[in-house]
Parts: sequence; structure tokens; C-alpha cells
Amino acid sequence: MATRGTRALATALLCALLLTGCAASPDPGPDGTPTPGEPGEPGEPGEGTTTGAVDPVAVDNAVEPPGPLRDRLYPADMLIFSREQLSAEMVKRIRQLPEVAAVEPIGIGQVTIENQALTIAAVDGGSYRRFTPQGSAQTQEVWDRVAGGELAVSRQLAKRLQDKQGNITLGNGDRAPVVHVGAYAPQATTIDMVVNKAWVDDLDNMVFGNGLLISTDDAAPSVIRKPIQKIVGDQASVQDLDIASRLGLDPNVKQTAFLTGGSIADVVGTFNYQVLGGGRIAPDPAWVSANIVREAVPILGTVECHRAIMPQLRSALQDVVDQGLADEIHPGEYAGCYYPRFIAGSTTLSNHSFGLALDFNVPGNLRGTVGEMDRSVVSIFKYWGFGWGGDWNYTDPMHFELAQVTEPR
Repeated sequence: MATRGTRALATALLCALLLTGCAASPDPGPDGTPTPGEPGEPGEPGEGTTTGAVDPVAVDNAVEPPGPLRDRLYPADMLIFSREQLSAEMVKRIRQLPEVAAVEPIGIGQVTIENQALTIAAVDGGSYRRFTPQGSAQTQEVWDRVAGGELAVSRQLAKRLQDKQGNITLGNGDRAPVVHVGAYAPQATTIDMVVNKAWVDDLDNMVFGNGLLISTDDAAPSVIRKPIQKIVGDQASVQDLDIASRLGLDPNVKQTAFLTGGSIADVVGTFNYQVLGGGRIAPDPAWVSANIVREAVPILGTVECHRAIMPQLRSALQDVVDQGLADEIHPGEYAGCYYPRFIAGSTTLSNHSFGLALDFNVPGNLRGTVGEMDRSVVSIFKYWGFGWGGDWNYTDPMHFELAQVTEPR
């Protein structure tokens, strides 16, 4: 007879964690079994789940529901990622390689949310689901909700980023789309969240087909790396997802930082980078030369940031001086602007990697606290187009980042 733990694990594998109609399941513990739920959460995973179509939430971004899963599942072994759409001829040649069992074109980009550059994919849910974990792939309502215009994302990430209405803003600025979270559903390795193809036009700079998931089934992905790299040339990075799931991003592979969503994405551009030791990255020197500058600003002296941030940063700091608040920012406790590295303990880039964020008065404004930043200073920076980490669900009150490109007057 199956034990209660076995039944719970089986249920967790077969049910993605849906926000409506299905209870939010606890995160798995170290051994893969569910941990106790948080206070006020509903009951066992899968309770109340339906498999029929759901009414679209974002009508303008809804597509036809995909219907039931008709194909088997495939391991997501490799990901090709380019700024431009991969040509039909490239995809055809990759598909014809003997070791390739299946391919799946997707639109892919990165959105910055709360100092994280997160990978978002625009997908055809009916076919992409074959490349997701079993619980996500086999839960019909996940893909009905994605088709209805909602977002699918892991529970842990959604809990940290969604607002009280269950929405996540994908990027920064007035044009950044706001999407309702429809399902807690883990995705293919390195993909943080997915939407349907109708969202591509709303995510600035994204094109459908600039990404390609590849399954090699039983063959080692390393066998086809060179043939694929020859097919795509220098246009794209080729990532071994098995390495990514076990060790992080492959240091031997050219990675691409490519922001989508909102006005900030327009000014950053795209850069390639190599992964270095100690969580550091080495961006393309040409991008650094064209975008990162050292200039003098009030209070702080000389700072190194993205050129796009400088006019607003200078105006905000001068405004702080003019209002008699210069003593509220301590130059000796300034932790920098541009430093190209991953967020500690992850392979996720922060806004500091783009030179678009600054950390002030560090000792008294640590993560998870209300901090000691003078709220008048905060208001000034918000007026000049900056977001403040003190407003986040998991606060970071030392952190200010460019959220809106404005014209200083």
C-alpha cells in the first residue's frame, strides 16, 4: 500500500500548482517530499483542479487553448539563444541531425524585476509543454491559463514577485506589460516564466523563434554542440542545459544578455559575456566601451555606470543637494553602480551588470529590513525615474535602479 508520503509525492508530480482552482502546494524539501504549507494556504496539491478550458484573463493576449497533450515528453537538453530569429533553414538542419529527437522554437528574452534579469519565454503551449517537468506538462489547466493570457512561473518566484492582485510587471517603465500569474508551474531549465505567443509584441525587442529548445533523448548533448555551433555560427549561444542544471552556466559558452519589456530595454542593448570564476562575468568589451562611462556627479564624486542613467542620476543627486539633504547620502557607504557579476549564489544577472543600479548607505539598509534611507531622498529619486528596493516584497532599501527613462528639465 502506498504511504501518505508516496501519495503526496505522486500527486505533486502530476499536478502543477495552479493559482485558481488548485491549491498552492508546499515547496519540496531537500529529499523531494512536500514541506508543510504556509499559514492560510489551501489543502493538498491538486485539490479542485479542472482540466477544461478557462475564460481568458487577458482577452487581447489570448490564443486558442491547446487541447490535451498528445505527444510524449522530452528532456530539454540544449537551448539555442539569439537576438535575431533563427532561420527556417537553420532549424531544419538542426532537426535533421541524427542525435536530435525533438526541437521547439520559442521566443526568449530577459526582463528585469527587482534587480533580477529573469528569462521569459513566449511559447506555443501545446508543443512546448513536452519540454517541461512532468507535473507541468501533464496538467491541462496550466496551458489553458497560459493560452488565456496568464503567466506560468514557479511558486517560489511568484511568491516573491507578484503584487496583491497576483500580477507581475515584466520589466520597467510605462510600456512594461503587467501579466496575471495563472499557474505555479516549473519550466524547462534556465527558463523562469512563460507566456503565450500573443505577448511577443508587448515585450519590446522580443521576437518569436529567436530561441530553440533541443532534446537529444539518450544521446549526450555534447555530441552535437560542434555541429550546431557550425550551423548557427556566431549568431547564437548554445547552452547545455544538463550542465546548467547541475553546475550553472557553462563557462566555455558565450552567453547573451538581452533585455525585453519596457523602455529600459531600449537603452541597454544586447551584449555577449563569458562566465568567470567567483560569480563574475566578462561582458563584450565593445559593449562596455559604448555604454559604460565614468563621470562626476554631486555628492558621490566619480561613478561608473551605464551612460543612460547619468542624466537622471545627476539631476536626482543635485535635487537632493538643493533640498538640503546631501548629508543623508553617505559617500563612504556607497557600494557602486556597474559591477558585472551574478546575484550571489545564482546565475542570474542583476541590474548592476548593466550599470543601471546603485547601492547607497549600505550598513543601515540591508536586505529584508525597512532600512534607514531618508524618505524624502527616496521621493526625489522616484521623481527622477528610479525604482527603490524598499518597495519590494523582500526589501532591499539600499538599492535604487533606473525604472523609467525621463528627460531632466
